[in-house]
Amino acid sequence: MPDQAELEDLLRRLAPQVLGALVRRYGHFDAAEDATQEALIAAAAQWPRDGVPDSPRGWLITVASRRLTDLLRAEQARQRREDTVARWELPGARLAPGADTSPDADDTLILLFMCCHAALSPASQIALTLRAVGGLATAEIARAFLVPEAAMTRRISRAKQQIKQSAVPFRMPAADERAGRLAAVLHVLYLIFGEGYASTSGPHLQRTELAAEAIRLARIVHRVLPGDGEVTGLLALMLLTDARRPARTGPHGELVPMAEQDRSRWDAARIEEGVALISGVLGRGPAGPYQLQAAIAAVHDEAPSAAATDWPQILALYELLLHISGNPVVALNHAVAVAMVHGPQAGLARLGALEADERLARDHRLPGVRAHLLEMAGQPAAAREAYLAAASLAGNLPQQRYLHARAARLAAG
Repeated sequence: MPDQAELEDLLRRLAPQVLGALVRRYGHFDAAEDATQEALIAAAAQWPRDGVPDSPRGWLITVASRRLTDLLRAEQARQRREDTVARWELPGARLAPGADTSPDADDTLILLFMCCHAALSPASQIALTLRAVGGLATAEIARAFLVPEAAMTRRISRAKQQIKQSAVPFRMPAADERAGRLAAVLHVLYLIFGEGYASTSGPHLQRTELAAEAIRLARIVHRVLPGDGEVTGLLALMLLTDARRPARTGPHGELVPMAEQDRSRWDAARIEEGVALISGVLGRGPAGPYQLQAAIAAVHDEAPSAAATDWPQILALYELLLHISGNPVVALNHAVAVAMVHGPQAGLARLGALEADERLARDHRLPGVRAHLLEMAGQPAAAREAYLAAASLAGNLPQQRYLHARAARLAAG
C-alpha cells in the first residue's frame, strides 16, 4: 500500500493520461476535466481503504467515464446525448471504459499542445496546463501565483471555454503548425519553471512544487520527442539550474548569491544528467536559445568555484544567444559576462543601452546588476543607491531583504 505522498504522486501522473483518454473518446474538454477530477477524488478516498487496483489507470478511466456520462445526461435528453456522443467519438474508438489503447505519453503531449493553444493568453496557458496536465488543484495554482481562488477559477473556466469554442481536434497538430505549437509548449514550461525557481512575488524565494512540476512535464515532452534539440535543451536547462536550489537559501530562507553558495550542496546527479543531455545535442545543428542557456548553466555548474568560472566561454555563449534572442534579460546577463571578462566599466557601458527598454522599466534586475557592477568598480555610494532602487522594485521578500542588506553593508563601510 503506497503512503500518502506516493499515492498523490501516482494520481498526479495518471491525471493527464485519464483526461487524455476521455477527451480522445468523447470530446468536451471541460466536462471531461471535471469528470477526471471527480475520479481522482474518489481514488484518493477509496484506494487507501481498499488498496490500489491492478490497473489504476483503467479504474480511473472507468469511473471518470461513468461520471462524464452522468454529466452529459444531466445536460440533455438521452437520445440527443447519444447522438452527440456518437458524433464526438473518433473512428474505431468505441472501447469499453478502461480499455483505451492510446499511448499514455502521446495523450499527455496532446493535452499540453491543447492547453497551449494560440487562442489562449500566456497566463491562461499556464493555468490550464497546471490544472489539466499538472494535476494541481485550482487553489494550489491560485496560491502559487498569489491571486484569489475565485479569480483563478474564472481564468481556468474561460480558458476551457475558449478551447471548446476553438473546436481544436484532440490530436497532435499537423506538421505545418507543430513547430509553432511546440514553441508555445516549451515557453509555458519555461515560465512555470522560472516562477518556481525565482518567485516574482511573495514571502519565499522559490516555489519548489512549481519547478518540480515543470521538470516532470519537460521529461514527458522529451520522452516523446527525444530528438528535438530545444526540448532536450530546455530539460537540461531546468536540471542544471535546479541543481543549485539546495544552496540558494540560507538557514532562515535568505537569498545566497551563486558566488557565495556552498557548491558541495549542489545536486551532482542533476548536474551530471543535465550536462549529458546538453552535450548530446550541441553540435548536431544550429543551437536554439534553450540549448545555449543550458550550455551556459553547464559552464557555471562544472566550475569548482566561483573564481574558477570560465567567463570567456560564458561570454561567447551569450554573444551567440544575443544574435537569436531579443530578450532584454539576455542582454542584461550579457552585460554581467562582459564585466567579468573586460571589467565593470565595460559592463556598465552595456547597461546604458538597456535603460530605454520599457520591458525592464519595472524590473529590479536592471538596477540590481548596475549596483553589483558599481560595487565592483569601487563606487560604493552609487552602488548603494542602485541597491535601494532595486529593492523598491523587487516583489519577492527574500530578494528585498538581500538588496537592503547589500545597501546597508555599503553604508556601514
